[in-house]
Order: sequence, then C-alpha cells, then structure tokens
Amino acid sequence: MLRVRPSVQTLQEYHPPLARRNGVRLDFNENTVGCSPRVLQALAQITADNLARYPERQPAEAVIAEHLGLAPEQVLLTNGVDEAIHLLCEAYLEPYDEVLVVAPTFSMYEIYAAATGARVLRVQAEADFTFPLHKIIRRITPATRVIAIASPNNPTGTVASGEQLLQIASAAPNAAVLVDEAYYEFHSETIVPEIATTANLFIARTFSKAYGLAGLRIGALCGPATQMRSLRRIASPYNVNAVALIALRAALEDQEYVAAYVSEILEQRERLASQLAELGIPYWPSQANFLLLKIGPLHREFVSALRQRGILVRDRSADPGCDGCVRITIGSKTQMNGLIIALKETWGELKLRRGVTA
Repeated sequence: MLRVRPSVQTLQEYHPPLARRNGVRLDFNENTVGCSPRVLQALAQITADNLARYPERQPAEAVIAEHLGLAPEQVLLTNGVDEAIHLLCEAYLEPYDEVLVVAPTFSMYEIYAAATGARVLRVQAEADFTFPLHKIIRRITPATRVIAIASPNNPTGTVASGEQLLQIASAAPNAAVLVDEAYYEFHSETIVPEIATTANLFIARTFSKAYGLAGLRIGALCGPATQMRSLRRIASPYNVNAVALIALRAALEDQEYVAAYVSEILEQRERLASQLAELGIPYWPSQANFLLLKIGPLHREFVSALRQRGILVRDRSADPGCDGCVRITIGSKTQMNGLIIALKETWGELKLRRGVTA
C-alpha cells in the first residue's frame, strides 16, 4: 500500500480562514488598498506571447539585487516567502536534525521543517513577547541546522535587533539562520548588508505586504553566493510566473507609492494604539502593519461581533502564549475610521456581557 513519509502524516495542516469576500480585510496583514497603479498599467499590456513563453527570472533578480544592494548571485526570487522557507529546509535538513523557532511565530517554519523529518524545537518568547536571545543560544547544539526568526515577528510585531541576530549566527556556524523580513518596510531596519560577512545568514523578503502583490505570490531569498548556488539547484527554474515578474518590476519602479502607503499605515497604527489605550484594551507595541490585542475569554465573540459589522480580524488565541489574543491588520484612514466605530461598539457590548459598566 502506498504510504507517505511518517513526518508528513503527522504534520498539522495549515488552514487559512475562508469566506473573506465580504468585509474589510484586516485579518491577513495584506495591503488593504491594493498595488501601485503602475502595476495595473503593466498588467494591462500583457500579450499572448508573454503568457506563451516560459518566464525568465534572472533579469528581475538583477533588479531586486540592485534594489537591495546585493549581487545577482546573492538573490533568488521565490514563489512567496513560503517557497524560500521550503527551499532552505530542503537544502539543509536531514531527518532528526534540529530546528529552532521562536514561539509564537509564522507557522510555515515549523511545517516545512517537520516535513523533512527534522525535530522542531520551540523557544517561547518572553512574557511580554520580547525576543528570547539567551534562550535561543542555550538551545543551540551540534544538531541545530536551521534557525528561523521573523523580525518583525508575526503575530506579535516584536523585533530582534541586528546585534542579537548576528550573535545567533555566530553561535550556530553550522546552522542556516533565516531572518524573515516580510514586514521590513514598516520597520525600516534590515541586516541584508551583513550577508557579505556572515556565511550562514539568509534574509527573506516579500512583495505581498507593502507592495500589495499577495495574489501573485512573489518573494526573495537572499544569502551568501556560495550557499545560494546550492539553493538554485533545488529551485524550479520557472517558480515565479511571467505575470508576477512583470508586476514586480512595475511595483519596484513606484517607490513613491510604497512610501506613501507605509506612511499612512504607520500613522494609523499609532492612531489605533491610542484608541485601544483609551478603551482600556491591552495590546503589544508593534513594528509591523498590525497590532496584537489581549481580548481575553471572549475573543471568539469579539471576532464574530466585528465580522457582523463588516470587519474581518484574526483570532490568534491558539498560538503559543497568545490565549485570548486577536490580531488586527492596519488599514487606510477610511478603513480605520470604520474599525474604530465597530471596535467601540463591540467592546462596549463585551464589557456589558462581563458584567462591567461600559
């Protein structure tokens, strides 16, 4: 009888929430207003010939490399950051190797690592979700082969400093250290330049967030040229489709759009934080395009009540250390106007349900 590998049989499947068409999408950390108009103009000019040919990734990689201040051989375009994680796990992990991840964090690190048969070790963040540097270093052993760190982290919005990340890379020279900078544009701090002097450092970037290209699935994995050659061997030569490559170049050419969008999101993030403080809703400061709230036992009712008011948010209560937590993506000023009205109504209802005077 045909059987899959035991490591695959025991994987916890990732189930993204469905039925997202109706409502303001503040649940997936996407760009909530869409991509640059230049992208739509470029897509409108696509010809049948563009679609009939196999896509050529290398010219776009050269553009990305220049944008990041790297050499083309240090950059590999991927089908979203998900593929970057997958490739890294396939390249460096054998069964029973060890992988370190900070909990809570993006679930695909654990899924792709566990699928190889590697042993995934969760390092719980500190009580306030600050980065657990010393806990990680204590868990490094000769069996440690991959360490995955999101900075800013999802779902907490917290960051690890460049000094901390380099300290980890130095302490684990036989491990691939992946720093996922998916939310870089909202934090504006990077360790990409350290690739030149750190032999085991890899950086992932995405164009799903600030650039608004989530539907096209395009990201980038950056690392030392000698290591990237091995990763290219296991990557499909046509992993990024022609439409995504055309859109990517147009998006990169409109940095004014990205800067304006990011500026609005940062302004609205502070505005939402102020409203949460005024309402007495606990939350954690964030360096990303979302805030994590501590709602408590009525977190499901909170999510449902906002959905009924046309606002979609994400219940993260199942994440390690996140019991009772809900994550809200930051949207445009208009979208946040609607959220704040719905938030005040919902919180007032929940306080009454708890027997607290509103």
